[in-house]
Amino acid sequence: MTIHPVESAADVITRDTTWTETPMPTAEPDALEKVMTADGKIYVVVAVLLIVWIGIMVYLYRTDQKIDRLERRVDDSISEDR
Repeated sequence: MTIHPVESAADVITRDTTWTETPMPTAEPDALEKVMTADGKIYVVVAVLLIVWIGIMVYLYRTDQKIDRLERRVDDSISEDR
């Protein structure tokens, strides 16, 4: 078993200030980010995606309504035949 000496408070403070004084690295935006945010084009992309998703949801809702009507029609015709 090895016994290590206790560090002094000055050593701890020196190490802490060394890490806090170094600047945080920041990533440079890549070319696509620069192009999309330059003229607000990212908002156009988001708007188009939103319109597409709303269109898909409306299409699914209308298709579900049509299927429900057809199922009711089939159920009614089956019950009339008996």
